[in-house]
Amino acid sequence: MTLPVLGVLSVSGFAHPWGFVAVLAPIGVLALYLLVGARRRARMRRFADPELMGTVAKYPPPRWRHLPVALLVISLVVLTVAIAGPTRSIQIPRNRAVIMLVVDVSQSMRATDVPPSRLDAAREAATRFARQLTPGVNLGLISFAGNANVLVSPTPDHDATVAALANLRPADSTATGEAIFAALDSIATVAAVMGAGDPTPPPARIVLLSDGKENKPDNPDSPHGAYTAARAAKDKGVPIATISFGTPAGHVEIQGRSVAVPVDDSMMKKIAELSGGKAYRASTVDELANNYRAVQQQVGYQVVQGPATAGWLRLAVLIASLASLLALLINRRVPA
Repeated sequence: MTLPVLGVLSVSGFAHPWGFVAVLAPIGVLALYLLVGARRRARMRRFADPELMGTVAKYPPPRWRHLPVALLVISLVVLTVAIAGPTRSIQIPRNRAVIMLVVDVSQSMRATDVPPSRLDAAREAATRFARQLTPGVNLGLISFAGNANVLVSPTPDHDATVAALANLRPADSTATGEAIFAALDSIATVAAVMGAGDPTPPPARIVLLSDGKENKPDNPDSPHGAYTAARAAKDKGVPIATISFGTPAGHVEIQGRSVAVPVDDSMMKKIAELSGGKAYRASTVDELANNYRAVQQQVGYQVVQGPATAGWLRLAVLIASLASLLALLINRRVPA
């Protein structure tokens, strides 16, 4: 929870849970206050005639007199939470991460069900993704139809990917498996370079954008097929996030006749499942952009626990200050 002025007030975890021992302080203050009040009332009953109490003290003490002490106890409890070292989740950019964009440029991507066309809309969303990607993340680009073309090897220079996206052109056939294998090779190359002196491989992800099934080869379980490539990605620890892009109403003009090219996400879901990744579906540029952002959250950042003490300290000071002010206003002995 984030509040104005105070900042983050988190109780999701504590760095020093032993600090809650300090809660004995507010408990002690409350016990002492109750004990002093009880002893005061006992002395009054002992030395004052009960029949004359009404004439000596016509107006009983206001109940508001307890509010300053109550606020003081609350401020000490809040301070105890601060001492325990509350933490919160913080996103830290992964500068060693690798993302390979793999974009289908087969003829079906010319369909205009997503204006101005599937390919143009995909280019727009991918460009937006590249420009907003976490600085330092290594981004690469592969286009594929009948063959896979590595347009940009993984690099932190995202402008190179933006420039290459502008040159995507449609071609025949759909060799999804070959494109995945090409992406895995690119990731392995950059991992070998970055892995010098670091035994931990960089986190990597393939983002596969397509509107339908592979048709080269016909069998996705063949040595160069999409399912075989997805299993290889699983073995290498590289999940594939698949995005099925388009609508059921898509069609293209081929040799003067209209050919229906409805989006078909069954193979894309299977590829994601076999690789250990996630499958998404998008029918608009905005949905596609949201899918890209979801992928970036998964691979572009790592979540660590950071300190969240400042907000609790500010709240403790605020409550203690209010308690002091009310003590002066409510329990003053001399009229102003």
